[in-house]
Amino acid sequence: MENLTTQLQDQARSVIEELFPEADSVADITQSTNPQFGHYQCNSAMKLAKALKSNPRKIAQQILEKWPKKGMIEKLEVAGPGFINITLSSEFLSKQATEVAADPRLGIQPLKEKKKVIVEFSSPNVAKELHVGHLRSTVIGESLARLFEFLGHDVLRLNHIGDWGTQFGMLITYLKEKEPDVLDGKEETDLSSLMSWYKESKKVFDADPEFKKRAQGQVVSLQGGDQEALNAWKRICEISRRGFSEIYTFLDANLTERGESFYNERLPKIVEEYEKLGIVEISDGAKCVFLEGYEIPMILQKSDGGFNYASTDAAALAQRVREEHADRIIYVVDAGQQLHFQMVFKAAVKAGIYDPEKVQVEHVPFGVVLGADGKKFKTRSGETEKLIDLLSEAVRQARVLLQERLQDGTETEINELAHILGVDAVKYADLSCHRVKDYIFSYDRMLKFEGNTAAYLLYSYVRIQGIKRKCNKDIQALFATTPIALNHPAEIALGLKLRQFGETLTHMDRDLLPNRLSDYLYDLAEKFHVFFRDCRVEGADEESSRLVLCELTARILKQGLQILGLKTMDRM
Repeated sequence: MENLTTQLQDQARSVIEELFPEADSVADITQSTNPQFGHYQCNSAMKLAKALKSNPRKIAQQILEKWPKKGMIEKLEVAGPGFINITLSSEFLSKQATEVAADPRLGIQPLKEKKKVIVEFSSPNVAKELHVGHLRSTVIGESLARLFEFLGHDVLRLNHIGDWGTQFGMLITYLKEKEPDVLDGKEETDLSSLMSWYKESKKVFDADPEFKKRAQGQVVSLQGGDQEALNAWKRICEISRRGFSEIYTFLDANLTERGESFYNERLPKIVEEYEKLGIVEISDGAKCVFLEGYEIPMILQKSDGGFNYASTDAAALAQRVREEHADRIIYVVDAGQQLHFQMVFKAAVKAGIYDPEKVQVEHVPFGVVLGADGKKFKTRSGETEKLIDLLSEAVRQARVLLQERLQDGTETEINELAHILGVDAVKYADLSCHRVKDYIFSYDRMLKFEGNTAAYLLYSYVRIQGIKRKCNKDIQALFATTPIALNHPAEIALGLKLRQFGETLTHMDRDLLPNRLSDYLYDLAEKFHVFFRDCRVEGADEESSRLVLCELTARILKQGLQILGLKTMDRM
């Protein structure tokens, strides 16, 4: 189904082209932010007046008089300096809501063109536990990947882990000398222990020149393909992978691992390619790409011959364009890397790696998670909070809440529901914030049943399940036979919001902002609760129509939450 905004834009464009053929066609339609100003607003007259050197209110009146009133429009009125407020008819909205209910895709338009989309997210370092800083990348990346999958694109979710570099020489040397049974596989261990050994190896590396020399020799062995060194490296990666997997299972996040090591053999080739194009200059012994508008160069290869993040990302970008044939490549990485990615992308365009007119390459930056003191979220000891501890505490607090609410619930049921509520609460608190802003992490706030929280949205979904149980009707049969009739103002407002689900996903696709969807779902839940307050369902003459309206609300709530990476529950 075509978005309502698009339909209104087409109507506005047709009228404007007929009235003002000499002006560029401007069809500026937005959703109204206040219901007293109708459902949509046409802002075209303001822009046309500037181009035509005329009065915007006069132009708005001309557009209004020419605009066809039959079909979807109930009322048009000129407001303010030249806006046109648009109110859609209840008959049109009733028909639209009924069509959405009959559509398995909930009114989402089929793709005109299926694209290959790559989303890079999470990206922890081997031998280091995921901490609160990885939360945002993981949940934002997962939600974007789910959006593109729901829309019908071919999505590759990449976990670009830090699994190569000089730190491995340090850790392998330490383990060989202090914990040889771990590398031999005779002794099992976990990521937490590995991280402790990594910290210890760093201390020894900094304090002991002989150890440092042995560690540097181990790096040479690893990079040279020495089998013993490679086996040790693989063992460290495997232990880390198990630790990462625990978190991803907890978060219900799915990724394809493709670490820095994957691109290792491509690094000399990408440097050579840039050199042959004549865009590499030597500066203090390093091979650099100087870019217009940047004071510092992008270092493609260090003066000692070593490679860096720019080398790896340049090779990765080329591989994704040429071998994966990606149409859109998205990097969900913190805002601190913005300059790095700007330079990598611009250098790749300069080298002809990709044409920005044909391939979209985007950095999706995000802010940091703050504690109650407004500083970076840390434990009481001052260390960065481990992500597994943060999630476990959210589940524990959710369990306490549910034990109070569901006194008839079994321990198994409460544990299952607590996991859903706790994880949903953490994810939603993150996704409901504008991603480029920092936000304060608060268990109390995120687990509240009022306001824009996961708990409030889940409660809305649960309330609908309760209505269905009370009415005890065959919902599937009603969906097949009962048209939705929107007559009461609360029904009309809810029906319109349901029809705007597709527009919301279009905005999220364009801006890569998950809070577009969370804001929509919160507004939908608010409108449902007004409907529930003002419109009786059970036993009313409109019971069947209203039951279908409730079920459609539940389905869109569930689908929207699923795109955000959240699960629903039938009671709480």
